[in-house]
Amino acid sequence: MGNWEIAELGNFEISQFQNQKSVQENRSLPVIKPTVMKQVITSIVTSFLILSCNSSTSTQTNSETQLRLEGTWQLISGTLIEKGDTTVTDYTKDREMIKIINTDHFAFLSHDLSKGKDSAMYTSGGGSYTLTGNKYTEHLDYCSDRQWEGNKFDFTVSIKNDTLVQTGIEKVESAGVDRMNIEKYKRVKK
Repeated sequence: MGNWEIAELGNFEISQFQNQKSVQENRSLPVIKPTVMKQVITSIVTSFLILSCNSSTSTQTNSETQLRLEGTWQLISGTLIEKGDTTVTDYTKDREMIKIINTDHFAFLSHDLSKGKDSAMYTSGGGSYTLTGNKYTEHLDYCSDRQWEGNKFDFTVSIKNDTLVQTGIEKVESAGVDRMNIEKYKRVKK
């Protein structure tokens, strides 16, 4: 641009600004008092903060529920209901089982407490899982009892303090298993 063009552009902008100013002077615009404006801005900011706090609290609650499932859990008791018969097993006496859950996989390990002297018992398995709300689904990819591998098990889980309760149907046709399983775990603390 040459000097003449800049000057022309500059004059245009100035004259345009002066025209706008004269138009504004001729119009009667409402005048907002500074105190009213402060109240409006304060109300908007306060509303925004309240809504922000509520949404982050609900998000935090959902993620805390998801995160609380992760960890190491010791099986305390198991209840099996099959064809009307109920069997309750205390897992704190003759055997011990733990379940380890990370962000997307689980594993369980169980063995007898007599170190194989009376009757050796060892079971293990694991795989991936999904958790949506309180609906927990295990995909058993590995198991010492190979008939159980490749099966999916749907459970409902609840956590209260350091207790996890897992309830669902175990169905493995090849092993003749079709039963309700209720397991109660305690979180293992370091």
